[in-house]
Amino acid sequence: MAGIYIHIPFCESRCIYCDFYSTTSLKWKDDYVDALCKEMELRPAIQALGDNYPIETIYLGGGTPSQLSNEHLLRIFTMLKETYGDLFSKNMEITMECNPDDITEEFCQTLKQLPVNRISMGAQTFSNERLRFLHRRHNAQEVRIAVERLRNIGINNISIDLMFGFPGENIEQWTSDIQEVISLNVEHISAYSLMYEEGTSLYRLLEQGKIEEIDEEMSRNMYDTLIQLLTKTGYEHYEISNFARPGYRSRHNSSYWHETPYIGIGAAAHSYKRIHKGGQLFATRSWNIAQLAQYIEKIEQGTLPSEKEELDINTRYNDLIATALRTSDGISIKHVEEEFGEELTRQLTSEAQKHMALGLMKIENDHLSLTPKGLYVSDDIMSDFMIV
Repeated sequence: MAGIYIHIPFCESRCIYCDFYSTTSLKWKDDYVDALCKEMELRPAIQALGDNYPIETIYLGGGTPSQLSNEHLLRIFTMLKETYGDLFSKNMEITMECNPDDITEEFCQTLKQLPVNRISMGAQTFSNERLRFLHRRHNAQEVRIAVERLRNIGINNISIDLMFGFPGENIEQWTSDIQEVISLNVEHISAYSLMYEEGTSLYRLLEQGKIEEIDEEMSRNMYDTLIQLLTKTGYEHYEISNFARPGYRSRHNSSYWHETPYIGIGAAAHSYKRIHKGGQLFATRSWNIAQLAQYIEKIEQGTLPSEKEELDINTRYNDLIATALRTSDGISIKHVEEEFGEELTRQLTSEAQKHMALGLMKIENDHLSLTPKGLYVSDDIMSDFMIV
């Protein structure tokens, strides 16, 4: 199996917490879409994926993909089909990230012309005051309207992002946000604690003493509340920050957590490739330059603006720990033995015993995973397994 990720870096305005590669220079849209299509031509599937077929997922992320025009989006999907269409699965998940206020009646007519069957929206909160604090463009009512419009055009797989841990936020306010998203009856919910990433406007406010982080106990209580309310309502808690109705896990994001190869197209996009040759596994990770003008210039010259690293066995093992342990599926001990050998398998199970004795981990059906208690110290547990 394989996936394709396409990065659309354009945003009308920048949210104060965001540290993803994005730009508010919207004048580059035409040139950027040209470059995306050219990059696809420069990345034939055999070169990009080896023998990892079929392609099961496509994901347009950002930035704000819904900032592109009808013509831009149609061109991207036409080129995807022309370049990789022979390898497409019959039952693909095709996701597009959208801002709620971009989902107008006109935009919905564009969506009807595209093969997109899953929409991911960043609601973040249903408090207009907190939305203004984040510098989000939409208001709470526009989230509700967007969901209704998507349903009307047959989009039956909708994901909504929420945030918790705002300065001064209390449990009652967070509970209200959770109840609001439950009332929308969407298929998937992602929820993240507000992070103060260095270099963001939010981090500068913290440094200047204009805002304060919530304390650790409050953050844990909010996470507890999230899990309790969503699982009680029938959502499956399948990854630390992700919840889904049965059958509606994010297949694309799950591929990142389970070593599925993918092609990354666009500025700052990452790719992952696995090839078996001569009885050995070779894995590489590559990433495009995170600078819009340079990316476009290099592509126009017929050069892939990317760097690459070969992943040795220790790096691949550490990557598995850092991703698969985030999921409810956990890590297959049999898989570790087959791919990494007996020594690393013994190391894995030996370390696991220490955490199992503390009630932080469990082994069921040959899979090692975190217990509910272990979720709260997941980073510490994962670091204990890492090879340094």
